[in-house]
Amino acid sequence: MDEPSADRAFTVVLMVAAALVGLLLVALAPDDTPVTRAEAVAAPMITAAPTTTTSDTIGPAPDTTSPAATTTPPPSSDPGLLPQTTDEPGTSDATFVAGAQDLWNAIVQDDPSVGVPFFFPKSAYLQVKAISDPAGDYQNRLIANFGQDVHTLHAQLGADAGSAQYQGIDVLTSQAVLVQPGEESNKLPYWRVYGTTLRYSVNGSSYTLPVTSLISWRGEWYVVHLGAIR
Repeated sequence: MDEPSADRAFTVVLMVAAALVGLLLVALAPDDTPVTRAEAVAAPMITAAPTTTTSDTIGPAPDTTSPAATTTPPPSSDPGLLPQTTDEPGTSDATFVAGAQDLWNAIVQDDPSVGVPFFFPKSAYLQVKAISDPAGDYQNRLIANFGQDVHTLHAQLGADAGSAQYQGIDVLTSQAVLVQPGEESNKLPYWRVYGTTLRYSVNGSSYTLPVTSLISWRGEWYVVHLGAIR
């Protein structure tokens, strides 16, 4: 090969090598090509999702928990635990009628405990009396005497106890008086009436049994002395 041909071949090789180097540099360079206005308009915009609220008020979230359930205790079955009133008692209400029947049944059955619901409540006596030992007086005097009086009246019925028919109770309400505090060693007022009688019949004949004294608690009559006061 002559010298001019060799020079041309070398030149071609050099040009090819330069081109390859240029292509390599272009491939490795960062893309600094500016974005055109048209491309910017066409590109989709990504926006943050709006934040939603569940309340129009500002501040802490309201407490939606249910309040703890509460229970109301049932009313007491012992009227003596309630405060006294000055209501004047009647003789036609269901409580009085049932109590009088209990008293009659106690006498017929010779069982004082049957008549206790119609006897003045101990809890009320503790509120009423202004004495040193009202509990002892109630149990040792009033209840003891009541038991004895029931037995006495049962004995008075004798052989007729099984056939005697209860006819009713008579209370001299027109003679009832309101006893004021301090009149009978009492701290509280109560109504009192003497001379009540139980009516009954035996073989068509009418008879009565005495109930010496009734006193009131919250507008209801109760026996306090069945026989003689002692």
